[in-house]
Amino acid sequence: MVPFFALGLGKVFFADQPLVALGLLLASLLPTSGMTISWTGFAQGNISAAIKMTVIGLILGSLATPFYAQGLMGAAVEIPLSSVFRQIVIIVFLPMILGFVTRLSLIRIVGADKYHKNLKQKFPAFSTLGVLGIVFVAMALKAEAIVTNPTVLLACLMPLAILYLGNFLLSTLIGKFFFNRGDAIALVYGTVMRNLSIALAIAMTAFGNEQGSEIALIIAMAYIIQVQAAAWYVKFTDRIFGPSTEIPPRLGQSA
Repeated sequence: MVPFFALGLGKVFFADQPLVALGLLLASLLPTSGMTISWTGFAQGNISAAIKMTVIGLILGSLATPFYAQGLMGAAVEIPLSSVFRQIVIIVFLPMILGFVTRLSLIRIVGADKYHKNLKQKFPAFSTLGVLGIVFVAMALKAEAIVTNPTVLLACLMPLAILYLGNFLLSTLIGKFFFNRGDAIALVYGTVMRNLSIALAIAMTAFGNEQGSEIALIIAMAYIIQVQAAAWYVKFTDRIFGPSTEIPPRLGQSA
């Protein structure tokens, strides 16, 4: 449902900019990110459910993305399906396999206790640096256009705000009426939080430099909305779903 909502917003706000509309669509196609688990923990939701949603959403979303992009935007933008699939294998599945092998190797070398207490906590920082690097490159490629016409940023923020607001509203209503508190919070963050890092990487590598930078701009802007909205939602969680009786997790424990 969310990709179709994004498609409609793209047609309304970017009728004459199909590449930007494609970027908005890509930002809605890949559900859950690594921060899904962290934000669920901060809001005292069901972390186990969030982990499962992250893994399943990443795999299924990555496989479905090329078909959604081709089916919904193929008539307006030429989608290099083979290149997109190749980049998904390189960006998603290869690191997943290598990460699993690395984890097993480190546990075997240093032991499970040392891995979980010392090494595991250091990996998210490197992941964050990588994401910031991708965002920097995406913004730098469009720097001249942004400086010349700064209103382009406002043009991107409006549909993104509507997209996230609608997504939060829909998932909150479903969670409140059909799930318990912990599962509802996991549902909200598992559906609203988007894997913008992968969407950015696909835009920057599967398409040419000029097209990729135009597609990536709105995805990079989505970070502003996504992170701030997730933080605000934590503050309103108790008002929406009621207070939790559990002890809040410390920062980094749920990652």
